[in-house]
Amino acid sequence: MLCKIAKVSVSGYYYFLKNKDVKRNSDYEDFLLIETFFSKKKRKIGARTIKMDLEEIDIVMNLKKIRRIMKKYGLVCKIRRVNKARVSLQKNLENRFVPNLLNRRFRQKIPYTFLTTDISYIRHQGRFSFLSVIKDMASGEILVWKLSKYMNLELVFNTIDKLKIHYQTKNLFFKNVLLHSDQGFQYTNIEYHKKLKQLAIIQSMSRRGNSVDNSPVESFFGHMKDEIDYKDLNFNQLRDLVTGYMLEYNYKRKQWGRLRMAPVFYRNHLLELRSK
Repeated sequence: MLCKIAKVSVSGYYYFLKNKDVKRNSDYEDFLLIETFFSKKKRKIGARTIKMDLEEIDIVMNLKKIRRIMKKYGLVCKIRRVNKARVSLQKNLENRFVPNLLNRRFRQKIPYTFLTTDISYIRHQGRFSFLSVIKDMASGEILVWKLSKYMNLELVFNTIDKLKIHYQTKNLFFKNVLLHSDQGFQYTNIEYHKKLKQLAIIQSMSRRGNSVDNSPVESFFGHMKDEIDYKDLNFNQLRDLVTGYMLEYNYKRKQWGRLRMAPVFYRNHLLELRSK
């Protein structure tokens, strides 16, 4: 009677009963392997990252299979949502300070040429610290970073000074280098404008209230805060944690859209292509 109601054959029902335990357990060993990496990264990675981690230990597993097993056993990666409070009603108002020269052309192929910068608030032990970074849009590498107890012009100036030293150590020049930012008060300050001009850095700024215009670095901050435990740390502990994360991100964090390479290795790959 139940088979008729469900519109399935009786033989099909008994075949299912006979084989359901086999089907349920056929992926179990692969699930245990996937779950190990998933838990190691605090349940904050997706199927593509797991696939790249498996390949590091010479295990090849189809991406569709990983996704199917994760769905089957409820391994759900938390998806970060857009912070609607940051989206201005005036999102289409043009920048009144510096034009948006980048214009969302995030997929660049020349390292050390198109850079993006921003500052993120990090709340820990009931107070805020401020992290300033400069990211290379071609390689995804975080070139320099500076953590401070204060949100002021000195923070962005120190970040630019570190960038200058970074370029000097690699015998690079700022000619034709574009640095993109949002319209934070530090980046609209006349002294900041002068400092970039003195270094021959081309300045670009997002449109007013349009965080998507600076999404590469915004996305980086979002992932970083998802992946590190910082709320109970003092300033020195937070600085050590951020430094460790930056090194791991640059040298070990493989990225699907960059030939599954970590940023430093992808940067070297791009430079090698240009030298040929």
